[in-house]
Amino acid sequence: MSAALSASHDASSRPSVAIPSGALHAIAAHAYQCFPEECCGLLIGDAAAGRVARFVATTNAAHSAKVYTIDAKEHLRAELAAEAEGFEVVGVVHSHTHTEPYPSPTDVAQAVDPSWHYVIVSLKRGAPETRSYLISADSITEETIVPL
Repeated sequence: MSAALSASHDASSRPSVAIPSGALHAIAAHAYQCFPEECCGLLIGDAAAGRVARFVATTNAAHSAKVYTIDAKEHLRAELAAEAEGFEVVGVVHSHTHTEPYPSPTDVAQAVDPSWHYVIVSLKRGAPETRSYLISADSITEETIVPL
């Protein structure tokens, strides 16, 4: 991490995001299914409430173990379906197959919306380790995931 970026790890001062347990299980299952490539997907929910309603698994158009690209048509379909339900895309999910669940420089560079939740599931140790972050141009802030 560069000196220009700061990171927050203090759990007592962290923001939080509420994610249904079923969505967390689906995220881990998608990561295993896509291994050895990175998985990716979108979080659909209520941004104002900081709450995820569901996870939409998408295709990694990059077909890579080191980077992900959400298929553009799948992204559009998920966005339109979310809007029809009164929700919106509130974040993105991807896996790290052999590294910690912490945003890489590429993840930071590709972070398009500072209000989105960037969920990373790591399979480095076999069992999934899932974390969420808020990423802006000058900071990476870990969020507490509150399972629903």
